[in-house]
Amino acid sequence: MNSWIILGSLAAGLASGFLFYGGLWLTVKKGMSMKRPQLLFAVSFLLRSAIVIITFYFAGGGQWQRLLICGAGLLVARIIITYAAREKRRTITAFTKQ
Repeated sequence: MNSWIILGSLAAGLASGFLFYGGLWLTVKKGMSMKRPQLLFAVSFLLRSAIVIITFYFAGGGQWQRLLICGAGLLVARIIITYAAREKRRTITAFTKQ
């Protein structure tokens, strides 16, 4: 497998992961201030899932190795987004306690 294909698959997985988990974070943030956020959560889930599925379909090219690399990129994006959200929450909590 060509190294450019591997990097492209990893980049596609990272991009779709950032869109999925970043969109989830924004949806929850916005949904917490709404009275009835059901529609927002449903539409957001469908859009985020469709983006990931379409990205994996085209970047994977029907090869399990490329799909696995896309999945690894998605997982790395999840770890980064989770870490960033946790650090942001710690920073906000530290400032409010002072």
